[in-house]
Amino acid sequence: MIRKNPSGHLPLIAESAYVDKTAIICGKVIIHDNVFVGPYAVIRADEVDASGDMQPIVIGANSNIQDGVVIHSKSGAAVTIGEHTSIAHRSIIHGPCSVGDRVFIGFNSVLFNCAVGDGCVVRHNAVVDGCDLPPGFHVTSTQRIGPQTDLASLPRVSVSASEFSEDVARTNIDLVRGYKALQNEF
Repeated sequence: MIRKNPSGHLPLIAESAYVDKTAIICGKVIIHDNVFVGPYAVIRADEVDASGDMQPIVIGANSNIQDGVVIHSKSGAAVTIGEHTSIAHRSIIHGPCSVGDRVFIGFNSVLFNCAVGDGCVVRHNAVVDGCDLPPGFHVTSTQRIGPQTDLASLPRVSVSASEFSEDVARTNIDLVRGYKALQNEF
């Protein structure tokens, strides 16, 4: 469902993107080319800042927002998802937040008030809250990263983890093409 927010903003969705009919895209959202938005995902840009304005939620080209993901923002802060990035099932991305290019965010992970650099991998059930991850860092499953975390203790992304991330992104680009072709059959 594509709908306006109370401020009157409508989503801008590239023609080449695929948005499942059960997903909700609301307000000041920009979805670029070849993006896959899976079933029951919610991308909602509807809160305003103190001056009554808001920044957009932007999903970069060739990225995927999988089933049940929620992307929202507090008080109109920006949320940016880079290109070739995968946000896996039931994750929550809550702004202010930026996620770089070629990033993998695992199932049920939560990002809030943070920046995740290019090429990072955040595995399943992890939390990144209130800190910025430099490019190429690996957050293991169930790990919590916050302002007090010694980032030097985090491992770098391995070649196999990077290849996995790229494979997920590539698979979802194929799904965009497949689902777009099926749209004419219903």
